[in-house]
Amino acid sequence: MDRVLIFDTTLRDGEQSPGISLDVGEKLEIAEQLSRLGVDVIEAGFPIASDGDFEAVEAIAKSVRGPVIAGLSRTGFKDVDRAWEAIRHAERNRIHVFIATSEIHMRKKLRMTPDQVKAEAGAGVARARSYTDDVEFSPEDGFRSDPDFMCEVCQVAVDNGAATLNIPDTVGFGLPEDYGKLIAYVFDTVTGDYVVSTHCHDDLGLAVANSLAGVTNGARQVECAINGLGERAGNAALEEVVMAIKTRSDYFAGVDTGIRTEELARTSRMVSRLTGYPVQFNKAIVGRNAFAHEAGIHQHGVLEDRETYEIIDAGLVGQEAAQIVLGKHSGRHAFSDSLDKLGLHLQGDALNQAFVRFKELADRKVQINEADLEAIVAAELGLGIVHKFAMVSLDLEGGTQRTPHAYVTLTDGAEKIEADGEGNGMIDAAIAAIAAATGVTGELTEFHVSSVTRGGDALGDVVLQLDANGVRAGGRGVATDVVEASARAYLAAVNKVVRLRERPEVRERAVGP
Repeated sequence: MDRVLIFDTTLRDGEQSPGISLDVGEKLEIAEQLSRLGVDVIEAGFPIASDGDFEAVEAIAKSVRGPVIAGLSRTGFKDVDRAWEAIRHAERNRIHVFIATSEIHMRKKLRMTPDQVKAEAGAGVARARSYTDDVEFSPEDGFRSDPDFMCEVCQVAVDNGAATLNIPDTVGFGLPEDYGKLIAYVFDTVTGDYVVSTHCHDDLGLAVANSLAGVTNGARQVECAINGLGERAGNAALEEVVMAIKTRSDYFAGVDTGIRTEELARTSRMVSRLTGYPVQFNKAIVGRNAFAHEAGIHQHGVLEDRETYEIIDAGLVGQEAAQIVLGKHSGRHAFSDSLDKLGLHLQGDALNQAFVRFKELADRKVQINEADLEAIVAAELGLGIVHKFAMVSLDLEGGTQRTPHAYVTLTDGAEKIEADGEGNGMIDAAIAAIAAATGVTGELTEFHVSSVTRGGDALGDVVLQLDANGVRAGGRGVATDVVEASARAYLAAVNKVVRLRERPEVRERAVGP
């Protein structure tokens, strides 16, 4: 296979992201994980930037084995010497020298002529080459540079010992076709023995696409960062570059990386935790929802065969495949499958009634978890039994200065029944309204309320016992609102009372929830 080297710049360009400041211990932890991940080069930092950066690069160079440890340097000798001092203890080391070549950078930032830039590039690379055989050169803002002048500077770098030419799209201005052509132009123009590298920023959301265009045009090193961290909109995301090459091996024929892909998700989580930069839920490859499915048609598909909607084996990147998320878009197939996994095997009318209740709750609770499912089924025990009364709506009004009032609409299968009631509180008012609508009154002998799950959208679980003139029946209700849960529990008990009155032979039995 033709190897594409993965140059990770999470600890250098990634740490330059606003608000990120890693200490030596944190950088070491990430560097060790990058080594386990199998990156080829770790750009550990910019040693001259600060004493802290120098100490971190030096610590990584002394302790991390496997990858090449690189330090960034401008062309000035003081920078180069400082970089070497930081990386010299590494098992394998590299000095990464850069200078800008675009007209705007030379004129506005460097205040140097093109000839001065060429001289600086040659001198800086030569100084680095005096320390190590592995020198990389970058013409900063290369994509916006005059291609001929940029190649002249690159030629000077190669002539002075650079083994890698990195062509940066520093401000994320490139488009894949144009960036790919620039990489090909470098090969056609600059003579010598060198590897071409890409370094693309994501200002237009094209960093990964541009990097891959570079690979198809001969680049054999990609500079990238975990989770796409980096200046402004960030760098090409390492996990996306690697998995694009691996997944589309038909397109990138004969090309591969040495990344241990099963470490990708773990590395992503570590970097997120230590930098404080969260990973967006729908982030490709490593996002929480990257392999999650809520839409019913998608859930049905992946439950039959993962490949219907997942192009990557989630296990290859350290994720869980076919994650079924139950919500308002979920279908009956996923609902039934989730119940089966909990050991709750429902069919026919029982499944239909539970599914209707699930959909009602999912409209108000963003995501339904296992505890919620268990509560829904428990509240609907007796599934398959036709209930005389069903709740259509419940409206409440009241407060500290007004008597609580409830308005309920029920159906008995044939028509709607509306009633209202007052009480000492909202629950009392709701019960009074249901009693008026059904004609079933009695005494609550037990009442228990608990939270099924945590959080502001937790389901309230109410269990009660109703004694209606000697006929005792239990009811259970589940809802995101405790008053509604209580009303549903009371209505469930009323339905049991009605059934018991229609069956005199079991009237003396107490029916539990």
